[in-house]
Amino acid sequence: MERKIFDTKEFVILAACVAVEIVLSRFLSITAWDTKYSLGFIAVMVAAMLYGPIAGGLVGAMSDLLGALLFPIGPYFAGFTLTAFLTGLLFGLLLHKKPNVVKLVIAVVINQFILTLLLNTFWITVLYTTPFVPLLSTRVTQSVVMTVVQTAFGLVLMHVIPRIRKEAGRQ
Repeated sequence: MERKIFDTKEFVILAACVAVEIVLSRFLSITAWDTKYSLGFIAVMVAAMLYGPIAGGLVGAMSDLLGALLFPIGPYFAGFTLTAFLTGLLFGLLLHKKPNVVKLVIAVVINQFILTLLLNTFWITVLYTTPFVPLLSTRVTQSVVMTVVQTAFGLVLMHVIPRIRKEAGRQ
């Protein structure tokens, strides 16, 4: 019998991660037009750590798409969905199997300074036709702060996820 991509239990957990990410990023975040401080990444990181890069990417992308459609903050732009997918994919590639502090820091730094700072800043410039470099300079603080926040939560999750796997019988 061939393995399905996700069984029912995994699908329900991933759907819950999508819901949690939407609540954290749409309702419990600090947002201005060009910056955002949110804990929504936690749900994406959990999905990626538990089930791998595809699950992390799907949770990131579906959260962005559904959140934008159901609770829009601005116009929907597919570039942000791509970045959300890449974030989950990155977390899954580096943190799914045998995560450690070095892999966590690499994942967070790439996420914050390549995906969030450079790529999302580019998407904002495309969407709002604003100059890239001045916008980039206003978003650096967000990336620095969120690097610390994501690393701290990632360290906690690295200790919690193995317990969750053990409880769920997935070792």
